[in-house]
Amino acid sequence: MKVRLPSAAGAAAASSKFLAAAALLMLPALALSSQTKVAEKVDVPAEGKSVQTHAQVRIEKRTPAYWRVTFDNPPFNIFGPETIPQMEKAVAEIESDPNLRVVVFDSAVPGFFLTHYNFTPPLAESTGLPSGPTGLHPLPDMLVRISKSPVVSIALIRGRATGVGSELALASDMRFASRQNAILSQWEVGAALVPGGGPMARLPRLMGRGRALEVLLGSDDIDGDLAEKYGYVNRSFDDDKLDPFVDALATRISGFDRQAIADTKRLVDFASLPSDPEIAAGWDAFITSVQRPAAQRNIGRLMEMGLQKDPDIETRLGHYTQSLAEK
Repeated sequence: MKVRLPSAAGAAAASSKFLAAAALLMLPALALSSQTKVAEKVDVPAEGKSVQTHAQVRIEKRTPAYWRVTFDNPPFNIFGPETIPQMEKAVAEIESDPNLRVVVFDSAVPGFFLTHYNFTPPLAESTGLPSGPTGLHPLPDMLVRISKSPVVSIALIRGRATGVGSELALASDMRFASRQNAILSQWEVGAALVPGGGPMARLPRLMGRGRALEVLLGSDDIDGDLAEKYGYVNRSFDDDKLDPFVDALATRISGFDRQAIADTKRLVDFASLPSDPEIAAGWDAFITSVQRPAAQRNIGRLMEMGLQKDPDIETRLGHYTQSLAEK
């Protein structure tokens, strides 16, 4: 299967970079209409109520100081250009609410926290997205803004956090995982891609260079126990203990002084966050990688196997990327 991409010579200009990235995502013969026809509107509801159930990104105000942002795009919680406007609205609300102290990211889809980018929408759905306030593409832009927000962000990981899901977890201030039911991975190198959401800049700061390279270059699944051991997540818990712990921690922090939280987080950020140019370099490397014949060939083969359709492919993506290397 051949994925048509712009020539490499056109990648120098920023607009052409977006065209190149989006071109990889256009596989019209395999389009999944059920995942592209979604509501674009995300309304922040009154306290204790959540938004329309058909939205991919739902916001629940548990209290004025503690929100849940829930990903709900069955069957696999795939993140695509149609998700970006919804996520952008959620991030903007997080940044602007003067009472908010803590946000927890979680999932309503069994087995999937948040997974990789959607490879099927038409080209225009990606090229029409403007850069974010940081000047980065909207996806890395939102991840940078989550990291730098004065609001504390916590990823509650149950199910697969693959690609974008892993990158969102890494951008969050804290990560807690189910010991039995969490899987994290940066699968991209196994498909001849370079990850674009900043894991090369973030993972070495969390787990050291050697382990970061093992995760990135091995492109394999990391379970909850190993993720805790490596520092990929703060802690892993037995599945029935995960939600009570995260809820108690978020509730505790939400009761503290907002300015003290923001100032403490800002000072920790100085010592720990990658710079925007580091994140931008990763995105540029992704743009270059998607133009290579090997990436076109491997993504096409994965789609032919059933990527985005077959639950076995999505739940064992590490196995199937290994099968690409064996051929």
